[in-house]
Amino acid sequence: MTMADNSIYERIHQGKRRSFDIRRVRYNVTQWGDPNAPTFFYLHGWGDSGTTFQFVVDELQDDWHVVAPDWRGFGRSVVECSSYWFPDYLADLHALLDVYSPDEPARLVGHSMGANIGGLYAGTMPERVRAFVNVEGFGLNDSEPDAAPQRYRQWLEQSQDLPTFTKYADRRALAAKILARNPQMSAAQADFVAGEWGTAQADGQFTLRADARHKLPNPVLYRRAEAEACWRAITADILLVSGGASQFARSAGQHQGNVWPDAESVEIAGAGHMLHFETPTELAVAIESFLSKHL
Repeated sequence: MTMADNSIYERIHQGKRRSFDIRRVRYNVTQWGDPNAPTFFYLHGWGDSGTTFQFVVDELQDDWHVVAPDWRGFGRSVVECSSYWFPDYLADLHALLDVYSPDEPARLVGHSMGANIGGLYAGTMPERVRAFVNVEGFGLNDSEPDAAPQRYRQWLEQSQDLPTFTKYADRRALAAKILARNPQMSAAQADFVAGEWGTAQADGQFTLRADARHKLPNPVLYRRAEAEACWRAITADILLVSGGASQFARSAGQHQGNVWPDAESVEIAGAGHMLHFETPTELAVAIESFLSKHL
């Protein structure tokens, strides 16, 4: 389907937005379903928002209460800060679980960065997580300690001249880029994502709902051994979901068997990294069949 198709994506399940002041962040949270139904939390990836889980929600067959926050500085969650530190995401998640699931362990579904957050949290606070679906969140390659001086330098220099996100002529231009990157989507789905990711400015340009400080290099090097220690401490049941055509999954494959020894796994044929865009039906089946065992 091409962008000549001007159809509008028709949502089956309408989400409701709520806002919370959490740790000096005005957090936007999207909820679908009856709050009395079994709840699971969706944690989106870098540059995304919780709202674009809509396609998967529309494919769920049973009654679920789905809670999807926009991480700080992404989507409609607003914060004033100069840097973004990964431990803050864990603390934000901890606070959100206190709001929505204070008395029982939570079911987590995370994609990419959100899955890495979920994995670290599930190992740090194992008593707070009962089931964890990890969608393409298998960590990064280890950093060499000798890279530290240059990384600190990059962070200092780029902080003085902040990077920017691309600006688009209009929503249609952003939708065209999304569709080009995810050709398995429909034009209507790409337009929906564009509307969630971007917003029109007074000058007519279309800009992303994201703080450009997210593009700064992290001055703290990634230490894979620390992440793996957290993963090994997880007591929740785990499902690993990967895309059969995903470069992320391939690069992480050499590590998975060592740090997720008791996890179930599903590979969705033909899917790349953005499974919730490309294969929402298959992803919904994988999530639902796994979480239904943890009601």
